[in-house]
Amino acid sequence: MARQEINRAAEMAVFVDVVDAGGFSAAAQRLKMTPSAVSKLIARLEARLGTRLLHRSTRQVRATPEGAAFYSQCVRILEDMDSAEREAATTGVPRGRLRINCFVPFFMLYLLPILPEFLQRYPDITVDIASTDMVVDLLEDRTDIAIRAGSLKDSNLVARKLGEGRMAVLASPDYLARHGTPQTPDDLARHNLLGFNFRRQVPLWPFLDGKGGMLQLRPEGNALLGDGESMRHMALAGVGLVRLSRMHTKHDIAAGRLVPVLEDYNPADLEAVHAVFLGPGKQLPPRVRVMLDYLIEKIRLD
Repeated sequence: MARQEINRAAEMAVFVDVVDAGGFSAAAQRLKMTPSAVSKLIARLEARLGTRLLHRSTRQVRATPEGAAFYSQCVRILEDMDSAEREAATTGVPRGRLRINCFVPFFMLYLLPILPEFLQRYPDITVDIASTDMVVDLLEDRTDIAIRAGSLKDSNLVARKLGEGRMAVLASPDYLARHGTPQTPDDLARHNLLGFNFRRQVPLWPFLDGKGGMLQLRPEGNALLGDGESMRHMALAGVGLVRLSRMHTKHDIAAGRLVPVLEDYNPADLEAVHAVFLGPGKQLPPRVRVMLDYLIEKIRLD
């Protein structure tokens, strides 16, 4: 019989039952098999292994020394298999390493503050977080959940929306005092507009043109940055104008550290935030499912 045609786990399970039951008939009754089928299976197993595993008598079946050693190994292997299946089952206790890729502002403002409670609630989960605004391939990067801002491209990913924030062009009072406050989008040609150094789905800044239409400007400035949090700090330092979500900058705006400009020309576009993952949802590992539910429970972006 070819190796791939042998169900060795089933053979081990039958052998263990025979030893535990002390006979073929008792084991057959537990396994819902005929005694003849159980006897033939054990005979094939012994023939394949080249050793006798059981002493047979009219009243009892007991393991040989070789059979006793094999029995111990079979019990361990079957227990390991049961454990692996329990851990992989979606109804199991949430445990294991949970890999999250999260864009920097969301991580700092929203995810980091709620992590301690999550870890206390699920002590068997180890959270492994990469904080970056770069978009990663979940499968290639072995990421369970990616938290992304902006519109989502069609893909095989499943997404849960966490909220959205209105976009705004912002500058510090110091910058505006030194360079003036732009009154129309045309004035931006005389200002330092900070951009991102990675490919974005919306690389241009959109504005209402005041005539019922839209116009778009490419940010041109003396600094390109890799994440929104760095962009925010550069704006706070008075380096230039930035375009960021109000959900990221609401505290700075409320405190007067950043000032929205060109609001009459703001198209009021929204930047949505999603938790994306490889689906379908019904087959999610417990560690992923509980984090998604926790984000929905705790995050308030609107």
